[in-house]
Amino acid sequence: MNLKAIPALLLAASIFSSCSKDNGGPGTPDNPGNYILTVTPAASTGVADYLLTASSLESGTISTAGNGVEQDGTYRYYVTHNNKFFSMLYGQGNPGAVTAYDIRDGKLNKLTNFQTETVQAFAPVKDDLLLFKISRNLETPNSTWYKVNTNSLLITSEGTTNTLELTGNGELAHFSWLTQVGDKVFAPYFCISGRNFSTAYPDSAWIAVFNYADMTLDKVIKDDRTSFIGRYFTDGLAVTDNGDIYAYSSSVAVDAEGEMNSSKPSAITRIKAGTTEFDQSYFFNFETASDGMNITDWIYIGNNTFIVNANVKADKGAYSTGTTVGIVNVVDKTFKKVTGLPDVADINSMTTNNYTPKDGKTGYIGVNLNNGTSYVYKIDANNQTATQGLKVEGGTITAIQYLN
Repeated sequence: MNLKAIPALLLAASIFSSCSKDNGGPGTPDNPGNYILTVTPAASTGVADYLLTASSLESGTISTAGNGVEQDGTYRYYVTHNNKFFSMLYGQGNPGAVTAYDIRDGKLNKLTNFQTETVQAFAPVKDDLLLFKISRNLETPNSTWYKVNTNSLLITSEGTTNTLELTGNGELAHFSWLTQVGDKVFAPYFCISGRNFSTAYPDSAWIAVFNYADMTLDKVIKDDRTSFIGRYFTDGLAVTDNGDIYAYSSSVAVDAEGEMNSSKPSAITRIKAGTTEFDQSYFFNFETASDGMNITDWIYIGNNTFIVNANVKADKGAYSTGTTVGIVNVVDKTFKKVTGLPDVADINSMTTNNYTPKDGKTGYIGVNLNNGTSYVYKIDANNQTATQGLKVEGGTITAIQYLN
C-alpha cells in the first residue's frame, strides 16, 4: 500500500465509521462498562480476539458468547491514548488494520478503521501514537517511523532512521519499545545481526534519544552493567512520579545458535530526571534480590512501585513471560512476591498489557489457567496480595484497559 495515500483513506474511513451504526459486534454486551478486555476465544486453530466491556474488574462474569466486538485478524496488539482504544493488527510483513474506539454509554464505539504498515514498536507521545517499522535486514537498514495524531486520526508525518548507522558496530539496532520523556523519545534497543535476532554484543544496554519534533537523533547513551533493556516487543523503561527513569534488563540476549550469551544479571538501572546519562551510583541487581529470577515484564503503578513478572532460571528465555508476580520498589531496591495467585503449575499464561489507576498500590492482571478458566486478579502492592475478581468465560484474556 502507498503510505502517502493513507491520510485520505483515514479521513474516508473516519467519515464512514461515524455514519455507521454497526460497531462490528455480534450483540449487545451483557456487562457494559468502561473497562475493555481483549479475549482470544477458545479454539483449535488461530482465531481473532474479541473486545469485551465490563463495569468492574473485581467481580462478576463476562463471556465471549454472543458478546463483544470481533477483531479482524489473529495477531492483535493494543494501546490506549487520548481516551481512545487502538487495536492494531500484526500483519507479519504485510500491512495491518488499525481500528480506533471510544466508549459511549458503556459500549465500544468504532471511530475509524484503516491500514498501515505492521510495526514492531509503538507508544503514546504527546497527542500522537509514534509507530516504528523496524528493519531486520543489513542491506536495507532504514527503519520507518509514523506519527498518528489521536485527535484527527491521521498520519501527520513519517520518516526514516538508519538503524545500522545507529549502532556503529555492524549490527542493526532493534528498538524494544519507545517512551516519551519530556520533549524527547527514549528508544531502548538491542543489537541484532539479522532476522535470527542473534548478537555478538550481549553485554550492553543502549538508548537512542530522539528529539520528538523532527525525530532527529540527539545521542545514544550506553551502560555496560547490564544487557539490553526490555525484550522484543516489551517495554522495559518507565518514568516515575519525580521524572526519574528506570530500566530493567531481562538478560536474554542470544548467540547465533539461539543460546543465551550475556554474562550480566537481570537488573534495574536509572537515569535521573533531566539527564541523558545512566546514573552510575544506582544499580539494583534483581537476580540477587529474587534468588536467581529475571524480570520479564512490568507495569508502573505509581509511588516508585512496579508490579513485575519474573521467571525462575529454568524457565528463562528470550520470549518467555514469567508467571511469578512480585512487587518492586525501585527506590528501596526491594522485591516481594505476591501471594494469593493460583499455583504457577496451574497457570497457562498471564496478560502483560494491564491496567492500573496509578494510585501507587493497585494493578489488575489477567490470569489464564490450564483448565481453560480465566480471571482478572487485583494486585495490592502494599500487602503483596492478589484477589480473584472478574471471571471471563469462553477464551483467554490478552489485555486489560480502561477508557473514561
